[in-house]
Amino acid sequence: MKSRIDISTVGGLILGFGAIFGSFLLEGGTMGALLLGPAMIIVFGGTIAAAMIGTTSERMRTVPFLIKLSMVPPQFEVKQAIEDLVRYSSISRRDGLLSLEKELHRVENAFMRKFLRHAIDGTDPEVLQEIVNTELDAIAERHAQGASLFVKMGGYSPTMGIIGTVMGLITTLASAGSEPDMLIRHIATAFVATLWGVFMANLVWLPIADKLKYIHSQEAVYLEIITDGVMAIQAGEIPSVIKAKLNSKLPEAQQEVD
Repeated sequence: MKSRIDISTVGGLILGFGAIFGSFLLEGGTMGALLLGPAMIIVFGGTIAAAMIGTTSERMRTVPFLIKLSMVPPQFEVKQAIEDLVRYSSISRRDGLLSLEKELHRVENAFMRKFLRHAIDGTDPEVLQEIVNTELDAIAERHAQGASLFVKMGGYSPTMGIIGTVMGLITTLASAGSEPDMLIRHIATAFVATLWGVFMANLVWLPIADKLKYIHSQEAVYLEIITDGVMAIQAGEIPSVIKAKLNSKLPEAQQEVD
């Protein structure tokens, strides 16, 4: 399955960073005022620590992969899948279902190959549907867990920012009586943690969760089309009917009209 960089994800991140930090610089601020080690350690370290406590180390290891997935999502070639399924149905109608066995090694998609194999082996349609539903449910649950991890990180991040701000204010108040300029700088520094917490939640963690949900919805349609196609082939439906049925699952603008 092909993958390519998602322009909306990468472009959105660039636009978000540019709009927020660019406007700050235009107002006379400096990046040095925002890149404060203690504040960033509290926000990033605290968010990751909270996520680790709430999940397993195995799932935490998937975070880099899921971030990459949101930026370079797989391309689900739905139209190609429909064409392949219609072609398989024509072969099956002409030469019998068992004739598809010699086509299996050409099937690139593992999901399609697996369930075509079940259909060729004569699995009862009801049993085949149960197997498919079980696998689809497992895929949906796995994807939901990945997205929910980023949703949780989006919730932890602002809280960690507030913690960093409170700690900064405590330090500021503890040094009351110092020079006024020093106190003002301490107060400004304290709010940097809140900025990073809210920023990361609303421009990184939560958007990544939304992107992962969108990718899952695209894959769900793709797998549903494959499932319906294989079931129709097993039932011996006419290729033109299968094509019309599968095309109807696509957005109207993408449907092929013979």
